[in-house]
Amino acid sequence: MASYVSRLLGPSLRVFAKFEKNSGVLRGSACLLSHQPPQGEPPIPEWKQPQNESMELKRARLVYQSRKRGMLENGIILSTFAGRYLEGFDEEQLDQYDNLINKPDNDWDLFYWVVQHKPTPEEYDHGVMDLLKTFAKNPDMESRIRQPDLAETEQRHM
Repeated sequence: MASYVSRLLGPSLRVFAKFEKNSGVLRGSACLLSHQPPQGEPPIPEWKQPQNESMELKRARLVYQSRKRGMLENGIILSTFAGRYLEGFDEEQLDQYDNLINKPDNDWDLFYWVVQHKPTPEEYDHGVMDLLKTFAKNPDMESRIRQPDLAETEQRHM
């Protein structure tokens, strides 16, 4: 049974389990170990910030990148945050936000930092991250069950 579950769940997931004696019940837990990419799989390229980009173009790109995330939770948090704050950010804040949403290669890391489930690495612990953490706490109890319409975001940018 355990080998069937292991084959079913794939090579990057190892299942540690034991059977209760004579019960046929699987006890234990599944633990995600470090992913070992298959031989020949290319590495994820390091992100490089675009050069000579106008602030208007950078804002538009960041709005798009805030909406198109690998997970719904980050898509909602980041798109609503971008819709509210990006227009007022100066160039340094835009660069901080750009690095924050593009440098980490794992969206779950970003999510855990924002909701303060894990400590934020020093590289990303700055004013924009503090603002994002406060925003994610949602002190005004706003309904944030979907991303804002682009029309709303565009009107804020005009």
